[in-house]
Amino acid sequence: MSYGVPAAEPSAEVPVCPRHPDRPAYVRCQRCGRPACPDCQRAAAVGFQCVDCVNETKRTTPNVRTVYGGAVTAGRPTVTYVIIGLCALAYVLQWIVPNDGIYQQLAYAPALTAVEPWRMLTSAFLHSQGFLLHIVLNMYTLWIFGRILEPLLGHARFLAIYLLSAVGGSVGFLLLTPVYPLNGPVGLVGASGAIFGLFGALLVVQRQRGGEVRQLLVLIAINGVIGFMVPQIAWQAHLGGLVTGALSAAVIAYAPRGPRQALVQAVGLAVVLLLVIVVSVVRMAGASA
Repeated sequence: MSYGVPAAEPSAEVPVCPRHPDRPAYVRCQRCGRPACPDCQRAAAVGFQCVDCVNETKRTTPNVRTVYGGAVTAGRPTVTYVIIGLCALAYVLQWIVPNDGIYQQLAYAPALTAVEPWRMLTSAFLHSQGFLLHIVLNMYTLWIFGRILEPLLGHARFLAIYLLSAVGGSVGFLLLTPVYPLNGPVGLVGASGAIFGLFGALLVVQRQRGGEVRQLLVLIAINGVIGFMVPQIAWQAHLGGLVTGALSAAVIAYAPRGPRQALVQAVGLAVVLLLVIVVSVVRMAGASA
């Protein structure tokens, strides 16, 4: 009597990742049930989802926006921290680069408005080397106001107000100081104009929301008086930044809500920028007459 050799049992099929067929995948997506290799797994509330399901969820989930049209963001105010980092980097470079090179290349003087207008912005990233509290106080104030305004307005709108206010501070300085020759005594550095722009922006936003503004008005008044009392503080830049920031925030805060809100805000901010440019051109034309 002969005995046959028992046939081998068929082995179970090894699951593979649909996106990477050469890789075994023993973890399945909690949403679609397909296997996913480690590179295609994304942590979910329970278990894992595949990258395709995560992307599909992002496409089908509407963006949540603030009342001012900015995307709702959680976590750190990224733009605020980037600006602080740039100012800190510029301050370090002011000490490292020889012959006061950073100041000479980026600081603002009214006489340079027509030939190097970008200095009206770049000067806001520099600070006095002889007064450490200049950068410390400015960055601390930016940190406080950035954590309030950036999540409320959104990254792009907050950045637009800050940059416009920085330029507006230089325009205020241009309007309210003599246009000395290039070897004259007047130069401008510091983020104070932009910081005062955030003062003005928060004032407008609080007013539009029906919030209390008396404490903010007192804070603005105190800082304004300090600008007049302490020598070598450009109160003109504070005033210019305050007005520009308030105008920019008004454009954003009072734009009608709806599908055209972003367009109205963009056009309004462009008008503010155009106004700043026109005022500068007129001032320089009058100075050269």
